[in-house]
Amino acid sequence: MSGNGGGGTNAAGAEKRPNELLASWFVRSGWSKGELARQVNRRARQLGANHISTDTSRVRRWLDGENPREPIPRILSELFSERFGVVVSVEDLGLRTTRPAPSATGVDLPWTGPQTVALLSEFSRSDLMLARRGFLGSSLALSAGPSLIEPMQRWLVPSPSAVPARPEADPASSAARARGRLSKPELDLLETTTMMFRQWDAQCGGGLRRKAVVGQLHEVTDLLQEPQPESTTRRLFKVAAELAELAGWMSYDVGLQPTAQKYFVLALHSAKEAGDRPLGSYVLSSMSRQMIHLGRPEDALELIHLAQYGSRDCAGPRTQSMLYAMEARAYANMGQPGRCKRAVRMAEDTFSEADEWDEPDPDWIRFFSEAELYAENSHSYRDLAYVAGRSPTYASLAEPLMRRAVELFGQEAGAHQRSYALNLIGMATVHLLQREPERSAVLATEAITAAKKVRSERVNTRIRKTVDTAVRDFGDLADVVELTERLAIELPETADAV
Repeated sequence: MSGNGGGGTNAAGAEKRPNELLASWFVRSGWSKGELARQVNRRARQLGANHISTDTSRVRRWLDGENPREPIPRILSELFSERFGVVVSVEDLGLRTTRPAPSATGVDLPWTGPQTVALLSEFSRSDLMLARRGFLGSSLALSAGPSLIEPMQRWLVPSPSAVPARPEADPASSAARARGRLSKPELDLLETTTMMFRQWDAQCGGGLRRKAVVGQLHEVTDLLQEPQPESTTRRLFKVAAELAELAGWMSYDVGLQPTAQKYFVLALHSAKEAGDRPLGSYVLSSMSRQMIHLGRPEDALELIHLAQYGSRDCAGPRTQSMLYAMEARAYANMGQPGRCKRAVRMAEDTFSEADEWDEPDPDWIRFFSEAELYAENSHSYRDLAYVAGRSPTYASLAEPLMRRAVELFGQEAGAHQRSYALNLIGMATVHLLQREPERSAVLATEAITAAKKVRSERVNTRIRKTVDTAVRDFGDLADVVELTERLAIELPETADAV
């Protein structure tokens, strides 16, 4: 049986027996069936599982032995864990999960601090040891659809690890934890180093410094395994989240997609342990960009909506504007022009409030400048043009925004070389949509020159796709023939070292 209440099934022909374990926890909780049903529905809505509509009869069926479908078992585990201040697993409730148990190669990982540190340490060490191009990535599998979205929704759910710890039995242990060994200047230096890595990525692409970032991340996980004061631990988790996101972004940039996704997931877990929801929303936006790149705009939209919901009361205008811009990208790739245009307007309106924001923006969102806003919105209209059958109308909306983005990035190309190259390519694609191959060829040639200054497989791939489109549509044109020859000489298809 399945239904909106999260109904489940029993093995064919098996006799249904009352769930004594669930009944025991339920009786001790003091909740009524109606109260438990309301809490399940409330938590499901927080997760975005709006199809869940549980009532007292459904709770009675669970107690009678029916096994509910996901995400109900996980929701019940979380609710009882919070009620009793201890971890109450799905198995403790006499329920069974409908998906494989969490593993180091998947994305459905335990939302606890110690396990997050252990997985970060294990994965970064493996990456450093095995990351010849594609080797580590080939041992992973990309997740998409519900297998990706449902675990990420737990970012917003208070975890049992958030329950205040009982007093330490050993005073000496407490003193050791309070002392720690990391000084404030050392913490400041870690944060400054992370900012430096981010600048290098913008200047040089993901291929040049990726291993350095992974190495720094591994060092931070070592520090997280040592006794530290709580405030230091939270700052270290924040550093770990930023480094893991950057390692994921660099992996995405050089084409290691499963590796990138795993780092993004671990970054989100770290952001939760740091108690930094705006940072978590930024990580989700990076995951959304990857899903758009992989042709999964519906997943991208789910991730962005989760980011918006989780940070709407704590993120500044610059972050919120970026999230609206990514929402527009998702709607564009889904072929929904009305919603795309509305999200573009929201991005523009919200960005206009950024200068009036009375708090300093975190370093990870400072990249989202006026140039980035123009770039994202122009790419939304460009994508919409392709989805709408190479629409000249949407191409004409993209053109002035893309031109402005190229101008702004060109003024500081040294600091944003990759963004400059990407937007030159974007401008070239717009001119192809407008059936102006000569102008497109000029811009694509400039993009090839810019691409040679960075190590980014993403940039190279987009140039090749643009040239392929030009050859398909205008292959006999002299400018396009010359462009093809230049591409083969100056940007041959060779594997980048990562």
